[in-house]
Amino acid sequence: MAENLVIVESPAKAKTIEGFLGREFVVKSSYGHVRDLVKADKGVDIENNFEPQYEISNDKKEIISDLKKHAAKAKWVWLATDEDREGEAISWHLSEILKLKRDVIRRIVFHEITKKAIETALKNPRNVDKHLVNAQQARRVLDRLVGFELSPILWKKVKPGLSAGRVQSVAVRLIVEREREYEQYQSSSSYKVTGTFLVYDEKGFPKFLKTELEKRLPSEESAIQLLSKLNGASFTISDLEKKPGKKSPSAPFTTSTLQQEASRKLGFSVAQTMSIAQRLYENGKITYMRTDSVNLSEEAISSAKKEITSAFGGEYSNPQRYKTRSASAQEAHEAIRPTYFNHSSIDGDQAEKRLYELIWKRAIASQMSDAQIERTLVTISNDKTDNKFIATGEVILFDGFLRVYLESTDDENSEKSENYLLPQLTKGQQTDMDFIEARQRFSNPPPRYTEASLVKKLEELGIGRPSTYAPTISTIQKRGYVAKEDRPGKIRSYKVVTLKDNKVTSIEKTEIAGSEKAKLFPTDIGSVVNDFLVQNFEQILDYNFTAFVEKGFDKIAEGELEWREMLKKFYFPFHKTVVQTEKTAERASGERILGKDPESGKTVSVRIGRYGPMAQKKREDDDESLEYASLRRGQRLETITLEEALSLFKLPRNLGQFEDLDLMVAIGRYGPYIRHGDTFYSLPASDDPFEISFERAIQIIEEKRLTPDLARTPRNLGVFEGLQVIVSSGRFGPYIKYDGKFYSISRKEDPWKIELERAIEIINEKKQALEKNVIKEFEENKKVRILKGRFGPYIEFENKNVKIPAGTEPSSLTYEQVVKLAKGDKKKTPVKKAGTMKKTVRKTTRKKKAQE
Repeated sequence: MAENLVIVESPAKAKTIEGFLGREFVVKSSYGHVRDLVKADKGVDIENNFEPQYEISNDKKEIISDLKKHAAKAKWVWLATDEDREGEAISWHLSEILKLKRDVIRRIVFHEITKKAIETALKNPRNVDKHLVNAQQARRVLDRLVGFELSPILWKKVKPGLSAGRVQSVAVRLIVEREREYEQYQSSSSYKVTGTFLVYDEKGFPKFLKTELEKRLPSEESAIQLLSKLNGASFTISDLEKKPGKKSPSAPFTTSTLQQEASRKLGFSVAQTMSIAQRLYENGKITYMRTDSVNLSEEAISSAKKEITSAFGGEYSNPQRYKTRSASAQEAHEAIRPTYFNHSSIDGDQAEKRLYELIWKRAIASQMSDAQIERTLVTISNDKTDNKFIATGEVILFDGFLRVYLESTDDENSEKSENYLLPQLTKGQQTDMDFIEARQRFSNPPPRYTEASLVKKLEELGIGRPSTYAPTISTIQKRGYVAKEDRPGKIRSYKVVTLKDNKVTSIEKTEIAGSEKAKLFPTDIGSVVNDFLVQNFEQILDYNFTAFVEKGFDKIAEGELEWREMLKKFYFPFHKTVVQTEKTAERASGERILGKDPESGKTVSVRIGRYGPMAQKKREDDDESLEYASLRRGQRLETITLEEALSLFKLPRNLGQFEDLDLMVAIGRYGPYIRHGDTFYSLPASDDPFEISFERAIQIIEEKRLTPDLARTPRNLGVFEGLQVIVSSGRFGPYIKYDGKFYSISRKEDPWKIELERAIEIINEKKQALEKNVIKEFEENKKVRILKGRFGPYIEFENKNVKIPAGTEPSSLTYEQVVKLAKGDKKKTPVKKAGTMKKTVRKTTRKKKAQE
């Protein structure tokens, strides 16, 4: 039997390390955290000095049993969990659960999973760092107390089933406030004047020189006036200035800069980036991916120098040592870099290859020489006005690090200056004007956050740490407080004044402005919850206070602050506010009164209802007159107008009689539809239920009738990876069936025209989208997991989906409970409820129908 037991968090990491160690070592995995605060009550004994009450999760009991057997036979137990606070806490929990004696424990840490790093770590064991453990315990306990006490307040004062978190709520506040800045922004216009001139080279060939007026003009009138003055003017190069310059490489990646750059360059979400980086680390490809350090080890710097000299030449090498600017850096980690600089690419899936290449390029570029450039500034004057046109050019004399890498930027509102190779010019040279154009431009509001720019903002404010950015952003989306969406722009008119061929003309053009891609938008419920929390828990939602709490965790990790004392100072004032809010705060629904319905005289308002944002019409003191209508996608409580709200009550619409039966258009639980007698026809996404004509509705019905019934005659598209791919139709519309799973087909696609190749694309797209909705997975069975669905959380079990009972907290379910629920054994499955809600009786049939 091996004398040495090595315990890590993940099977992948265990497998990699096992390959470096001999037979005298057994490497086992704990599969992440092995115990957590008990689910019942707060999980914290506040009266007993905030003593945490831990329990081993049901899905880890067999794992712990196996680890105990191996630990009992081992001479030494090497705790090799990650080197951050979470990893240190896992090691401590393992030592407590396995009841390891102090002289048996060997705590080892390493920045990378290589043979040399593991061997070095084995030669330098240490004790479990209780300061790091306490910092993790403080964060876990504090977050549990905040969530456990705030969530019930939201159930009572806003809407059942809501939850709140300390850092997540602050992130939502940032997005809500940015959205309001955006909506309230008053854009102003000015005229950007550009001139294109002709110069001639030494051979007499004409070259174009693009310039820009040194200042913008305030109006169309001033633009016309200036261009009229310049008509017939002579233009001369009055100044020609050349300056040497340089561009320096960026530091190697930290967690946040990797998340930002992977979003900008690769289009990865923050969670996706961390998931891929985790795999790369566990497979020994990169160093530890949760770090706020830009430091590289001397060995790494030497290795990079060798690779740069070999691949590009000695002049490209410039070894540099970067210093971490963040005062809150947790531990002395390295930056994220490849474990082997001589591997510019790796084997793996496409996403792994792309992210690795990005990390390799950034790290190798950080050790390369500056790029040497020459900047040229050309000034063109005229004999009619004092206005000057400026041209800039840039020549790269030595590319340096630019040969490998150039960092992207998030600045959407900055207009990129055009730096290009200029023709040979001399001071005093005459130029011919080709044309001058004054184009109306508009100032832009502060841009909405992307996941990457939100990470950057959180880091700037000192909120969160490398291990919390991705979970924070994922959580606020899963809870429905924030949505990541693409939105189309709107048509905008603008003026262009042109001087050409001795004529000044002004024309109006149009452009698409304000389109958004993968931006974070607050939902109505997110805005209402945010306003309630800001009003009643101002300190908890304060950016500076949240950063102050983070610094407190840092001090605990450094041994400068006792963790229970920090909890006392935070909790008791907070709890007092909770009690006061429960007693005195009014319910929050985000209600806005929009005005009166001119036809009925009823008051029209919008608010958050039981089933989401809705509009209502009601006469004062007359509940019987209530009418409801759900808001449409893209409409918000804060911006919807009276006219838009009134249009919501136009449904259902009776288009007329067809075949002696009414033709009705309405919106139901599953989207817009046409009802003809007792038959329902789904409305294509391209048709608006509020505008569809009688003729178009008949056309849709007749097309549906001519189309064979997919439910009765499924299409077999062929075989993919040994399994049949079938297109069919069911209660919720057409779908693809593959490997026992069902993948819905968008209404924009014709299920009769989908071929095997497109079906495989849809399957892969759906799988990727589904991964974002995973709430919980189980190591006992990878095919069993809990996901967030359109109508609430559900269990994916044995190729079938089982809805989780209303009120059940999905993340608290154990594997055994999930299996029982999936098999229909609900009575014997005690589950934690997310909240209770009284049943209400609808006063009128109209109200009931409207709510449904």
